[in-house]
Amino acid sequence: MRSRILIGALSLVACLSVGSLALGGTTPALKWAIVNVSQPTMIAGVLVVGPVMFLHDDARMARGEPCTSVHRVWPSGVAEELVAFHCRPHSAKAPATFIKTVDRDTPGPLVLTEYQFAGDSEAHGVPSR
Repeated sequence: MRSRILIGALSLVACLSVGSLALGGTTPALKWAIVNVSQPTMIAGVLVVGPVMFLHDDARMARGEPCTSVHRVWPSGVAEELVAFHCRPHSAKAPATFIKTVDRDTPGPLVLTEYQFAGDSEAHGVPSR
């Protein structure tokens, strides 16, 4: 099951890379991670739970487009996009694993405020909507 999810995620990243090359651009810096959101969590105004893929595209960020997207992950592979947004990048110490920071002080579901990829010294702030 995990291998199918990994293959689906890699296929999506490969398709995005090939599509960018076909349009005459250089290979974008894509970062992605598959994580399980175990508790209902608001991500940029959308309630998310279960296995998802976080995808950050530096080329889209450079063009002023939403650079982060979160996609549902099924056993058969990556499925629909749940939400896309402009992140707020800033420097931080590179973690060993993917980190998601949530606001636990508000009533209701958790709210994702930031995420960071393993080994990356750039953290990404998440808008409330």
